[in-house]
Amino acid sequence: MFTSFHAMIPSDAELASQALTEEGNYRFPSFSASDAVTLGLSLRKRFRASSRHSKGKGLVISIQTIAGHTLFACTVGDLGHPAGVGDVSLDSWTSVDGMVGVVRQTGHSSYYVEKSMSAMGKSAKQLGIQGDYIIHGGAFPIWLDNAHCCPIAVVACYSGSTQEDHHLVVTTVRDYLHKINKSEGARMSASSVLGTEMHAPLPSVPIRESTVSSYQRVEVRQFISE
Repeated sequence: MFTSFHAMIPSDAELASQALTEEGNYRFPSFSASDAVTLGLSLRKRFRASSRHSKGKGLVISIQTIAGHTLFACTVGDLGHPAGVGDVSLDSWTSVDGMVGVVRQTGHSSYYVEKSMSAMGKSAKQLGIQGDYIIHGGAFPIWLDNAHCCPIAVVACYSGSTQEDHHLVVTTVRDYLHKINKSEGARMSASSVLGTEMHAPLPSVPIRESTVSSYQRVEVRQFISE
């Protein structure tokens, strides 16, 4: 029983492979500042509805362009408390910035980098990741469908749990993309119906003989008889 239980736990290599698949599957047709705000608010709403938040856990959220411009930033919880205890701390923002830096350098999610390092048994220095970087799950690259050179942005959240933070970001990105695709499908369907109506055949109008036509026929007959 003990052996079968451990067999059910995915290895670090399997988790890294899954994270890499998520990066390939969840790509945006476009990404604007408005998308960043909507995505950030969705992350906030989902975390506030979670059991972690109800147990007093806090979260910081950051969405930045790959060049470092902030598109969305939010704290879920209290930074400080009269008793000296807070849901989040200033270190939380430092961690988020370090995680975003990992995505900028590698082009991959921080969770993928973390699990890949563990699977290969290598350190960050051995992989060339040096500096103020935090190898912790929760930062995910925003890729565009038609741009394969590098991510356009990074969405990240930090609560202290590497797997749960990664899962929160990935599921929120996934659901947001599904919503975009559903809206796009409905728009295309409406355009198709409208196009069909616009190209409907015009009703036929019966042609009535005119007096001019009769007069012309008389002239033709006279010309032939002559």
